Amino acid sequence: MTKVGRSYKQSDVDERWDAIVIGSGLGGLASAALLSNMGKRVLVLERHYVIGGFTHTFKRKGYEWDVGVHYVGEVHRDRSVLGQLFNHITDGELKWEGMGEVYDRIVFGDEEFPLRSGVQNFKDGLREQFPDAKDGAAIDEYVSAVFAASKAARSFYAEKALSGVAGFVAAPFMRRPYLAHTRKTTYEVLRGITDNAKLIGVLTGQYGDYGLPPKQSAFAMHASVAKHYFFGGNYPIGGSARFAETIAPKIEAGGGMLLTNAGVDEIVIEDGKAVGVKLEDGRVLRADMIISNAGALNTYGALLPASDRARVGFAPQLQRIEPSAAHLSLYIGLDKSAAALNLPKANYWIYPANEYDHDRNIQRFADDENAPFPVIYISFPGAKDPDFERRYPGKSTIEIITFAPWERFAKWDAKPWKKRGDEYEAYKAAFSQRMLEQLYAVEPQTRDAVAYHELSTPLSTKHFTAYQHGEIYGLSHDPGRFEGKFLRPRSPITNLYLTGQDVVTAGIGAALFSGYLTVSAITGRNVVMETLNQTAGG
Repeated sequence: MTKVGRSYKQSDVDERWDAIVIGSGLGGLASAALLSNMGKRVLVLERHYVIGGFTHTFKRKGYEWDVGVHYVGEVHRDRSVLGQLFNHITDGELKWEGMGEVYDRIVFGDEEFPLRSGVQNFKDGLREQFPDAKDGAAIDEYVSAVFAASKAARSFYAEKALSGVAGFVAAPFMRRPYLAHTRKTTYEVLRGITDNAKLIGVLTGQYGDYGLPPKQSAFAMHASVAKHYFFGGNYPIGGSARFAETIAPKIEAGGGMLLTNAGVDEIVIEDGKAVGVKLEDGRVLRADMIISNAGALNTYGALLPASDRARVGFAPQLQRIEPSAAHLSLYIGLDKSAAALNLPKANYWIYPANEYDHDRNIQRFADDENAPFPVIYISFPGAKDPDFERRYPGKSTIEIITFAPWERFAKWDAKPWKKRGDEYEAYKAAFSQRMLEQLYAVEPQTRDAVAYHELSTPLSTKHFTAYQHGEIYGLSHDPGRFEGKFLRPRSPITNLYLTGQDVVTAGIGAALFSGYLTVSAITGRNVVMETLNQTAGG
């Protein structure tokens, strides 16, 4: 693994830059790289000790895990927009491995529903298990609804880069078609298509990819995820650290820097303009523009000086949008290779037997932590990455994720990372064992191969990302979120811009797109179309 960036504490850093990016998630890295391509010297500041945000990897006890990248759709398709953008931002250095015919397995007890790559394969696979003609018609209607919502998204997000009179005039027309899909919940749309509770449960079985169950989530968000994977899943060869490793050279080639251990305390505002940042050690660095990849809540609610927070006036809008879900993630190291253990590439989404109402499962677990987990997601990066065996011969890794209410961990919030005490460790250990048993139920051969495991909680997420409730997907993707016109790259403060998932939506593709959207807003150019035309010409 190539080390990306350097520690702020060990670096000689210039006082003046063309642009400063707060946070090194994919949106921040993409924004920095695109500006570097345009001749700007860009400084990327990351509070964590590693570059990459939710795309970074970490090592422990001779193993390596990703923390947020489990599969990516679309990138393998000929001339797909996402594939072209990744090729552009990484100069073609980021390579992908397909996950095969089945990318997700939706499991209810002993019932398993594989989701197959390709729209017709997806439909045919479901029809095998839902042979009733009425269910077949519902599956067709569902797929059509997903494509309709995804198509309407294009103009909605393009509008976010516009400003001035043109943006004011065009906005209602560009937003309205998509809002027709955001204003209905996923369950409302599905229930309008079918009354088969099991079919609804299966079709919404990927809700963990955006963090809200069907009766709470906007259908448009569900549609973007479902459509994203219709043609299969892929994994970055070399692991998710390859995102930063392939993008950072562009930033550095333009005279930029990427610094870790460089927490930002405040955005410096003078005469109504963003002119720099004050670091946690009190030092002020200046730039012509500031781009925040720290999320809307952190940017408008914490990083702005108090007087400017009041002036911007987004507090009421932000208060109306809940933070997204918090989670537990169990990182498992095995002392046998993925091949030796015959580990699958496809992910598991495991639900309680005969319980097809995801919202009810979530509520039951929220009320009683001893209730069955509402969802268990299992990913096999050691099997997905063909380079893993070269880097870690004779080993493999697994990750298990479930939701966890922030409130259950809040009492340890004030205690430092890795020093939260025996009670906290015992609490984690109990959850870890329960999660391991879920793994052993579907892949029993792993039981004797587990050599190490470590659980991260919402407190871990807060420690590394500064999200106040350990949320993994920024702002919640309920219908109200999409009404917020303020969730856009251009802020009301001159020379301050936002990027990242709050500007678009959750997911790796959305994070990358947010960088292109932000630089489009900065330059007044359609950087996405410029890139696609350039790629076509090349």
